[in-house]
Amino acid sequence: MSETRPVYAAPAVPAAPAASATAGKSEAERERILATAAQLFRRNGFDGTTVRQIAEACGMLPGSLHYRYRTKDEILLDMMRMGIEKTIRAGAEATAHIEDPLQKVRAALQAHLRVLMSGDDLVYVLLFEWRSLRGKAREEVIRERDRYEKYWDAMLDALQAQGYVRADVDIRLVRLVGLGALNWAATWYRDGGQYTLEELGDALWNIISRGIAAVPPVRPR
Repeated sequence: MSETRPVYAAPAVPAAPAASATAGKSEAERERILATAAQLFRRNGFDGTTVRQIAEACGMLPGSLHYRYRTKDEILLDMMRMGIEKTIRAGAEATAHIEDPLQKVRAALQAHLRVLMSGDDLVYVLLFEWRSLRGKAREEVIRERDRYEKYWDAMLDALQAQGYVRADVDIRLVRLVGLGALNWAATWYRDGGQYTLEELGDALWNIISRGIAAVPPVRPR
């Protein structure tokens, strides 16, 4: 996690392949199952929800659900994958046409907040239920979490490499503190409160960026 990475370029959002009708139906079913399971996990907790309840809520026989997911852990793990995929895609799309590295990070921060506050049950589960996993499933979800954190590390590394961030700043610590503050906002932010979502994003960005910025930027030689 401490290695130096090359200057960040927003990952291209992959073009959707020409999918067959069967593949499209399978993906739609995946999304439906995970959305239904997320609703139950959010309402009852992971431990308080059974595979049978998920199957019933999906209008499926337990055996049909078992054909796709052998255990409840596999459902939660796939939910984590989908949540991280959505969040990375939102950031990539928000930053795709932004060249300025500071504005790129700011736009990614705003995109992260929009996903968090979307009301999506899957995002809630991603934040608060992943610790219910044990063993290899927990190791796998940590790898998925690391994938998203590396996405942020790459952007922050680029700022430091280009002289926008002081050399004495620990980029990993900035990411931990920054994402922690963003994710915690999901527990207290309410529409119609003191701040709009955009104002909240700007306030968090100003707090973080002013604490790490090199003024003026120190360009590498």
